[in-house]
Amino acid sequence: MQIDSTRFGRIEVDPDTVIEFPQPLAGFENSRRYKLLHEDVSNPIVMWLQSLDEPDVSFGLIDPACIGINYEITLDDSETALLKISDPGTVSVLLMVRKEDNQLMPASHAPILINTAARLGMQKPGISARIVFSNR
Repeated sequence: MQIDSTRFGRIEVDPDTVIEFPQPLAGFENSRRYKLLHEDVSNPIVMWLQSLDEPDVSFGLIDPACIGINYEITLDDSETALLKISDPGTVSVLLMVRKEDNQLMPASHAPILINTAARLGMQKPGISARIVFSNR
């Protein structure tokens, strides 16, 4: 299928790659279907979560590990059922980011969880992250 996006123009989306958010992201109740876009490289730094329902809605995302943030997230039974998690290894944790003064500022308190096997996502607000500083 093809969609028109304000940020990316017209893009081709394989329906088998659509990520559904059964509970919409806060403030975006009309967007439940998304496509995760990124550069065609093995470890993209920034990815985009593009709404398929609203062409103006897209969010920059990063892997929190790339900035030294690690999460240990406990989901209750309803959240596990919502994401249809049978294997925790299929769940990716991503952070929304915004650009501020030429820097990416992560929203570390509300990670996005995506079950890549079931293509289901949710936002988990109110989470504390463990920040790990490595010697670079």
